[in-house]
Amino acid sequence: MAHLAECIAMMDEGIGRVNQIIPAMPMAEARLCRLMLMLGGVIEDELEFKLKPHKLNHSEFLTLMILYSRPDGSSTPGELCEATSQGATNMTRIANALVKRQLITRGASERDRRRVQIRITAAGRRFVQKMLPPMFPRVETMFSGFSDKDKSHLDRLLRKLAGNLDHLGETRQP
Repeated sequence: MAHLAECIAMMDEGIGRVNQIIPAMPMAEARLCRLMLMLGGVIEDELEFKLKPHKLNHSEFLTLMILYSRPDGSSTPGELCEATSQGATNMTRIANALVKRQLITRGASERDRRRVQIRITAAGRRFVQKMLPPMFPRVETMFSGFSDKDKSHLDRLLRKLAGNLDHLGETRQP
């Protein structure tokens, strides 16, 4: 795979050529969208690199982390689909894989027997506590050279973009 710097240079050239053909193209916005897509893919690859030895993929890890972070360690499949941007079919596959490894349980809710409740197990909590700390240095390295102010600005700008995307989604016509 080419280095990101090479991919970014090719992207810049391509966007420049397209802008010569279609001058109305919003170059800065197109460049930012493409950069975020490229970086998102590489960030996911970096995380998967650390997950692979644990035989876990990103969507399974994210599901486990959501459950780990909940005060009662539980959620519904619908909430997990929403939080992980996964469809119901894929969430079923994820839950099956995590149940098989005894990291979560799936059963009827105590309050409403019609609702399915997914809960992290004690083994799941221990698993997260063991596997998460070795990931910290890699995540920190991704942001080396960023000051606290840089990280704060990036956080604020990404949240602002998220709000714009939410608004854009609300205006979408069926």
